[in-house]
Amino acid sequence: MPKMKTHSSAKKRFKVTGTGKVKRNRARMRHLMRKKTTKAKRHLRDAVVTHTADHARLERLLAI
Repeated sequence: MPKMKTHSSAKKRFKVTGTGKVKRNRARMRHLMRKKTTKAKRHLRDAVVTHTADHARLERLLAI
């Protein structure tokens, strides 16, 4: 059976941590920034761990 290929868009959007969790960046940071408060923009900068419900799907996309 051939190797499973990594989904190209998924590898650009997600990173796997050392413990196997999947990290992602937050949305709503691309434009219309003047409406957002400094506090809101600061919190959007932080990456977060994806929800456990999405973990199986992300493992298939990333070929983990």
